[in-house]
Amino acid sequence: MVNNNPLLEREAALASLGEYAAQARTGAGRLVLVAGEAGVGKSTLVERLRRDLPAARWWWASCDGLFTPRPLGPLFDLADQLGGDLAELIRAGAGREELFRALLRQVGAPGSLDVLVIEDIHWADEATLDLLRFLGRRLQDTAVLLIATYRDDALAPDDPLRVVLGDFGALRCTRRVGVAPLSPQAVAVLALGSGLAAADLHRLTGGNPFFVTEVLRAGAGDVPASARDVVLARAARLTGRARELLDVAALIGARVEVRLLETVTGHPAAAVDELLAGGLLVEDGTGVRFRHEIARLAVAQAVPAYRSRHVHRLVLAGLCTTDCENEARLAFHAEAAGDAAAALRYASAAAYRAARLGSHREAAAQFERALRFAGEADAATLAGLYEGLACELGLLDRWQEAEETALRGLALWRAGGDRLREGDALRRLSRIRWNMCRGEEALAAVRAAVATLEPLGDSRELAWAYATFANQRMLYGAYRAATELAVRAQELAARFGATDVQSDALDTQAASAAMLGLEWTAMMRRGLDIALAGNHHDQAARAYANFCGIYSCRREFAAAQRYLEEGRRYCAEHDMTTYALCLLGEQSSIFERTGRWDQAVALSEQLLHEAGPSQANRLCALIQLGVLRARRGAPGVWDCLDEAAAAAEESGEPLMRVLARLARAEAYWLAGRTPEARREVELVDELCAATNEWYRGAVAVWLARTGSTRRVRGEVAEPYRLLLDGQPARSAARWTALDSPYEAALALASPPDEASLRAALDLLTPLGAGPAARICRQRLRELGARSIPAGPRAATRAHPLGLTRREREVLDLIVADHTNAEIAEKLFISARTVDHHVSAVLAKLGVPSRAAARQAAIGDLATER
Repeated sequence: MVNNNPLLEREAALASLGEYAAQARTGAGRLVLVAGEAGVGKSTLVERLRRDLPAARWWWASCDGLFTPRPLGPLFDLADQLGGDLAELIRAGAGREELFRALLRQVGAPGSLDVLVIEDIHWADEATLDLLRFLGRRLQDTAVLLIATYRDDALAPDDPLRVVLGDFGALRCTRRVGVAPLSPQAVAVLALGSGLAAADLHRLTGGNPFFVTEVLRAGAGDVPASARDVVLARAARLTGRARELLDVAALIGARVEVRLLETVTGHPAAAVDELLAGGLLVEDGTGVRFRHEIARLAVAQAVPAYRSRHVHRLVLAGLCTTDCENEARLAFHAEAAGDAAAALRYASAAAYRAARLGSHREAAAQFERALRFAGEADAATLAGLYEGLACELGLLDRWQEAEETALRGLALWRAGGDRLREGDALRRLSRIRWNMCRGEEALAAVRAAVATLEPLGDSRELAWAYATFANQRMLYGAYRAATELAVRAQELAARFGATDVQSDALDTQAASAAMLGLEWTAMMRRGLDIALAGNHHDQAARAYANFCGIYSCRREFAAAQRYLEEGRRYCAEHDMTTYALCLLGEQSSIFERTGRWDQAVALSEQLLHEAGPSQANRLCALIQLGVLRARRGAPGVWDCLDEAAAAAEESGEPLMRVLARLARAEAYWLAGRTPEARREVELVDELCAATNEWYRGAVAVWLARTGSTRRVRGEVAEPYRLLLDGQPARSAARWTALDSPYEAALALASPPDEASLRAALDLLTPLGAGPAARICRQRLRELGARSIPAGPRAATRAHPLGLTRREREVLDLIVADHTNAEIAEKLFISARTVDHHVSAVLAKLGVPSRAAARQAAIGDLATER
């Protein structure tokens, strides 16, 4: 007889869940992340907890991996169970933030315990991940236990869930429960009476409970070589009617409505009993589901293609008779059935719904599905799909694809003679090309948009064209022209109730005012508030980025950091990839300006890894990383700065050209190549009129530092002015007050004064600014100074474990038992970057786990001692 106890070696995990439930019942809500490989028993564990907590109210939802998911599918599942305000708001088409708040209001009543279970979040869409973030930040004072299960054995390095898991690590309410495979001893217990050798069974299954159970259920004959064979061997023993039901259930999806199963197969619900009795299906509320996704996939993939298409047609028809509102599900079955018209209709609806809910990956996937079936669609429908896809690709930071798609839409509007939509498409193309650092083409596109739309009279589209043109003028330093255009855009926006245009134009007007030295904060704040109130995600994210960038430029770092943190939370919650990367660059800039260069380098490298080619975000990272490498004498300086100079010139933006050339001038100067440095800074001295007093000051100082006779026109910021006026000590003091140690050191290094040069060395050495420190030492030697401090000695031997400096830091924190989220916080790098470092550490040590790495490190240290 087979011993089938599903909870062997799960006592500790179950006890932890019980403890967290008790804490939640007292009003200290908990978010519990239950992780483990596929088939390890996560659902079984949670189901057992449900038996142990009969007094709690349980609400169960799951993410579906069968098709491009319906955004917020788990929330809709919960609404079906909860009813009330949440269900009403969903029917009314409310925004997702309102839906999130409604869910939280309906659970966690004092004196009771609500358990929300969301399974398989590795398949979650972006909006559902945002729901988890929202709940996680607000559970602390509620009587809610939120359990989220996920597979941790197949997450790609760039999987969005990794970022979310890192965010959860910083929440006080987060707890983690790992579910490991069974030991050989536990497998031996399960195998008692089966006639199978326990050691062979463990070797075959790796201790995975699902595989163990399926092999045991297959009988004592030949042991199948794969889980697929195991499942199909069991299915082969079913009666013909039960096997047909099983095949159809597998093609329907993860959860199967019994009524739909009856409709498609014509068999009564009682016929499902054989499948339930055999354990292939289990009850799930009013429906059934496969015990494990591996089993469903095995059955679905074994269905012949001709029969699969027929079943999908029947499923689609059955769903339509039940008034199914899940367009993503309908689109999947329509595509599988080969029904082009239905696939186009449902995929289009699913795409627009996903876009409204902020699930941009899902929206893009649905637009792409719709376009696959749009061959017979009219030109306007096809152009609209291209336009929608271009917007989503831009939000996902996929600008090359966005441009190609936008051009297809533009060509269709133009061929159809729709001048209004043609003009709007040109405006959209301008923004895409700016993000690709193709400034002249971006400017040409927006000029064409205005020229196309103005003869048609006032419209919302013209308001947007003026707002976009204003932004382009601002970026090219024409601040007064930008202001005039922004005001015109706002006037039109007010007439047409276009609050998104109003917010965008206010942002541009405020940024122009800041560059002109005028008051700007109230205007920018108003634009941000309008965007937040109107749920205009793009405009809100842009305002956060501009607030942060302007404050950082002015060295008002506390204010910059405040808006940066708010902006990063906002972008994470609304899946604004492009602006999230922009804010990552702003954080890196703050770190660079305040002397935290390790963090700045790490963020710049991360940004280069995550940003696509020829993008504005990439340009900023190239400049930053190149100049930091130059300051530390590290390799790869000109790889960054050559690419940056080319991209900046192509962008045509005065500010980016100034920044790129100043970085190159500093790199040449640090290398002792003063004539080349002077040439670089002289290339942009005429562009200073299009910048502000801080950038003009930097150009003026570098002109003087490299021996140029040229001068800049206009005001310069105080620390630069003091240095230019021959007051290096006062300049250094001002830089120090602004928390900018490197600039303070360069100011002190400018006069031939021994005390100042030694003070500069004291600032440069901790930064690792070797080239500038060498210049100071050379000047001290020229003054005849004695006892000149030497630079830090190079390591006399390699690290015994072969790790880089950053990897040693990560290993030290692993030894101290810090989580990846805690390591990310301490080192000021992302959770994703920590994942990469941890993987590298494990690989170099040749160990399989963090615990083993800890033991290896401790053992190595003991050997050294």
